[in-house]
Amino acid sequence: MEYKPSRTALGVAVRRAAHQLVDHPKVFDDPLALAIIGPEVAAKLTSSASRSAHALQALRAFVVVRSRYAEDQLAKAVDSGVRQYVVLGAGLDTFAFRNTHAGVGLRVFEVDHPSTQMWKQQQLKTSGILIPPEAIFVPVNFEQQSLGDELRSAGFRSDESAFFAWLGVVPYLTENAFTATASYVAAMPPGSGLVFDYAVAKSVLNFLQRIALDALAWHVARAGEPFQLFFDPQELAAKLRALGFHHLEDLGIEEINARYFRDRSDNFRVRGGLGRLMGAWV
Repeated sequence: MEYKPSRTALGVAVRRAAHQLVDHPKVFDDPLALAIIGPEVAAKLTSSASRSAHALQALRAFVVVRSRYAEDQLAKAVDSGVRQYVVLGAGLDTFAFRNTHAGVGLRVFEVDHPSTQMWKQQQLKTSGILIPPEAIFVPVNFEQQSLGDELRSAGFRSDESAFFAWLGVVPYLTENAFTATASYVAAMPPGSGLVFDYAVAKSVLNFLQRIALDALAWHVARAGEPFQLFFDPQELAAKLRALGFHHLEDLGIEEINARYFRDRSDNFRVRGGLGRLMGAWV
């Protein structure tokens, strides 16, 4: 919404912060997760964390595991020589301010709607989180501006490989906006990659999954940020290959839980199968 920060971005950040307090062992370790949401929200969350440990547990699991997956894939990209990381729709993501690859020269370009980005910078100031020189803010409205133009103006090198994370964004876009951004990444030099999560089309969901999707869609629409884009996994894979991605990894609920939630005693895991994780490499 113009001139207003993203409400879903705060909700996601609160779930990442809650994970640091109530889930053991942690799937995703983020030492800045509580600080970035601000002292007032953090205090309320801390006081109620034990009582709300099971509230929306499956959604919290998906929120944290997609961040873990993105940073796992980023580490592989850095090992292969990538030195540019673009966080599309960054929200209150904190990687740029705890950059574990700064020593090898990884630059982090945070891309988000101008209103959300201004709000985030205020959150950083209030929380006392320092902005390192490797963190670069790039305000972009995905529906109205060219991602490539804005990145280039910020110092991004399109002739060098890069890794892109696009978390919690795709379901809110039009298909044209999705295709334009995915095409841009697919045209990057070999070794570049993209990780994103997406909502599964109703046509491939069962009855109970459709009910759950309707409930979640109603919730985000009420916040003023409705879902718009859904994919059949097979059709999405074909689309990405046609755009120029050569290697894909599409993780559903079984694969996610097997990789990241195995042998837990607290029953913390992804459920429902409404969302999937996609890794795509040029």
